[in-house]
Amino acid sequence: MATLPRTRPRYRRLAWRNTVAGWSFILPNFVGFAVLTLLPVVVLFYVAFTDWNVFGVADWTGTANFRRMWGDASFWTALRNTVYYAVFHIPLTLAAALGLALLLNRKLRGVRFFRTVAFFPYITSIVAIAVVWNQLFSPEYGPINALLGAVGVDNPPGWTASATWSMPAVIIVGTWRYMGYYMLLFLAGLQTIPAQLYEAAETDGASPWQRFVHVTVPGLRHTTFFVTVLLTIESFKVFDLILVMTGGGPGQSTLVLSQYIYQKGFEENQFGYASAVSIVLFAICFGITVIQFMVNKRGNS
Repeated sequence: MATLPRTRPRYRRLAWRNTVAGWSFILPNFVGFAVLTLLPVVVLFYVAFTDWNVFGVADWTGTANFRRMWGDASFWTALRNTVYYAVFHIPLTLAAALGLALLLNRKLRGVRFFRTVAFFPYITSIVAIAVVWNQLFSPEYGPINALLGAVGVDNPPGWTASATWSMPAVIIVGTWRYMGYYMLLFLAGLQTIPAQLYEAAETDGASPWQRFVHVTVPGLRHTTFFVTVLLTIESFKVFDLILVMTGGGPGQSTLVLSQYIYQKGFEENQFGYASAVSIVLFAICFGITVIQFMVNKRGNS
């Protein structure tokens, strides 16, 4: 009992040193996050309710920027194009990534090489990707239309030169670029499924399709949810691919919300209105993510 008062101060000094050491690791990252992310987001929510052109004082306008959107045809076009891209890009990328993961999860010769090849488009320069695919999609001399003509297609699509086919072309390139990244996530999920489950199912006479439905799909439930959330946010925030590949054209056929925000803010110097559109995009992503979490939670229960 006599030594107890001596150990308490020592314990407190040790706890204090541990606390200081912990904060010394956390603080640099937190300061960077606060200055470069948190503070701009807070300012964004204020600027959205003002009329600000970056050179003058921000004049408070209330909800004028949000009311302006209702009559802005370009905003609704960008919103429709964003939904169009997401609706097709998400399932196509999900299916392609899962298919690649299933194929490259086997013990094949040179499987590491093929995994690297599949992942390589994700780390390739977006400008290089856009230049190469625009050449492939060229209506006059592109090899894709040449191949379609060789198999009997009389009027091949105009792809990026056509208002009808420009978005499908972007979706194809987007799926090709991102499927390698999500393939790695599915590969990690596949390797957590016990091999004994497949052996037991095969012993019971389950076909490959039945093993996929009753073993693989349930085993990838959490991975699929995680990939879907990331893929949804990425699809609604698509910007760089469309900017360098089509520039939002022809016309406004590939104009999306992220590019519209860029146009209003950095090209037309309407930062108040661009901030309001940013909040709408944030609300859409946040709402869809919340719904996905609710559906996943209900499925788990």
